[in-house]
Amino acid sequence: MKLLLSLVLAVLALPAFAESPFACDRAALTPQARKRHFDELSPALRARKKRIRELRDGFEFEFPPDTATFQLVSEWVTGERLCCPFFDIDVHVQREHGSLWLRLTGREGVKQFIHADFTRWFDAE
Repeated sequence: MKLLLSLVLAVLALPAFAESPFACDRAALTPQARKRHFDELSPALRARKKRIRELRDGFEFEFPPDTATFQLVSEWVTGERLCCPFFDIDVHVQREHGSLWLRLTGREGVKQFIHADFTRWFDAE
């Protein structure tokens, strides 16, 4: 019984999930999906970006709330969550036809990673 209790306590002390390495996994996308994500979707979203809000643990990117932009953001998130599983990704649409917000946050170091890896997103800010 003591051994069983020790094992249960040891299992409960383990993290709920293992954290992924702190690097983009570009192999998570097929070559076609990678090209679409990085060469088409990202530039299209950068062109539509209205502003960036700095957060304690990441950034929020504001976009117009039109259907085409919402579809681009949704498709981009689908790929981004695969290649950068260490991000917490939230999409928020404000009521009354307000802005569309893409929030990227995460564990310690994610904010610095975003700022370094998304350099072109911060141009002209």
